[in-house]
Order: sequence, then C-alpha cells, then structure tokens
Amino acid sequence: MNGFIRIIGGKWRGRKLAVLDNEGLRPTTDRVKETLFNWLMPIITDSSCLDCFSGSGSLAFEALSRGAKQAILIEKNKSAAMQLAKNKQLLQTSNCEITNADTLSWLKQTAYQQFDVVFIDPPFHQKLVPQTIILLEQNSWLKSDAYIYIETEKNGLHPNHIPPIWQLYREKISGQVHSYLFIREQI
Repeated sequence: MNGFIRIIGGKWRGRKLAVLDNEGLRPTTDRVKETLFNWLMPIITDSSCLDCFSGSGSLAFEALSRGAKQAILIEKNKSAAMQLAKNKQLLQTSNCEITNADTLSWLKQTAYQQFDVVFIDPPFHQKLVPQTIILLEQNSWLKSDAYIYIETEKNGLHPNHIPPIWQLYREKISGQVHSYLFIREQI
C-alpha cells in the first residue's frame, strides 16, 4: 500500500481510498478528474459505466459518487483488483462489480449489456487503446449515444483509431497526459 485517491465530488466527497503502488498504475489526477466530471455532469446521473483498465478505481468510484447507477471495473492485476474490492466494501456500495480479468479478453465476449459511459485509461506506451476501441464497437458494448473517455500519453492516440461515428466533444492536455471525451453518434 503506498497511496490514496480522493473522491472529489458527490456523496462520498472527500473520502480517501487506498491504492497499491504498482508499476504502470497512475491514478487520474484530481485536476483532470474534476475537468472530466464537469464534462460528464449532464449525463452521469443514472448512467451505467464501464472502467476498462480500472487500476485505482478512481474514475468508476467518482462516477458512482456522483450518481451513476452502476459501474463495472475491469482490472488485470490481481492485487489491484483485491484492493478495488476492499474499497468497494469500505464504501458499502452494491452497484459496483469488480472483475479481475484482462480487458481485451473480457471485451471479446458478446456484450451482455451496453454502457452509457466508458473509461479507457490504460497503462501508457502499451498501445492498448486502438484494440479496446475496436472491441467496444465490434461486440456492441456501447449505447448509441455513449460517452467515451480516453486518457493517453501525449500523442498516444492517432485520429485513425477513432471510429467515424465518434465525435470529439472535449479534450485537454495536462503535462504528458492527453484526455479526450468522445460522444458516439446515435445510429
């Protein structure tokens, strides 16, 4: 155990949750998180969220704190997934499902549900974003008007990776981190 994330808004505002010190795990900063949830404010209440590379759970727990009806957190690292389960128990929330799995393998299954909001914040420099985008679309994980948040290293996302039906809604560069929020066109 090496650090904490802080929930910055909603019913759990100010709560600190323990985070493991694992290589590649970099929780979204409070500043970036605040910007993101300002962008999501109109649609986060009662939304269903998928956190593809959950890590610390910072984005999913923030969404739940702000009124999301459900979050599924996928985390490959077993120790990190166990910490997510402890944080879920600490918050006494039942609308949160934690899955210890490889995100790309998990997304290969046919969707049993579609999501309003998807967080894609993988470890940097591993080229996981393009494959994740393909699987989300190919296997129908997204509602027709879903919001998709992507956090990458600077210059980590090429325009060719983005499906034509995803429209860039907002973006921000903060140091070496590039954040994007896309809205999927209703079809």
